[in-house]
Amino acid sequence: MLDSAEIGFRKLSVDDMPLMHKWLNTDFVIQWYGKKRRSLEEVTEHYATRVNGEMLTKSFLILYEERPIGYIQAYRIQDDPDYSACVCVEEDAAGVDLFIGEEDYIHRGLGAVVLKKFLSEIVFQKFQVESCIIGPEPENKVAIRAYEKAGFRYLKTVQVTGEDEPEYIMRIGREDTT
Repeated sequence: MLDSAEIGFRKLSVDDMPLMHKWLNTDFVIQWYGKKRRSLEEVTEHYATRVNGEMLTKSFLILYEERPIGYIQAYRIQDDPDYSACVCVEEDAAGVDLFIGEEDYIHRGLGAVVLKKFLSEIVFQKFQVESCIIGPEPENKVAIRAYEKAGFRYLKTVQVTGEDEPEYIMRIGREDTT
């Protein structure tokens, strides 16, 4: 069993792009996150806008014993009008996305623990929001179970414009994390 006290977060930096490139091109990440292989240049172009502040998304590496093992991001739903219109969440909410990038750490029960800690330390501390949503694909049963263990509950399934697969929208309120 992994020690939850050893989980931490650090802001994504430009120096992390080769690691992000490696992770985003592994089969177990591609299956549910990104859906295609990307060059280092494509990864750098996409994530550099988060690092340099051009995008409002806050991006972090997930650390275990100070070692990077995955990626997690948070953003205000209202900051993306198209996505906001698709998910149609009435309250002020944040969104979260994540993946574990190191194979030795997948299917080890970290998802729920990482999310609880991230919600407590980042989402509900840095964003003045009432709730947080996460939108796995409906077939991603492993992720859905992890999110339920973290306290998220099913809200609705939506088809996001431009996406091939629908999102199984799950919600957790600020009051559910105390």
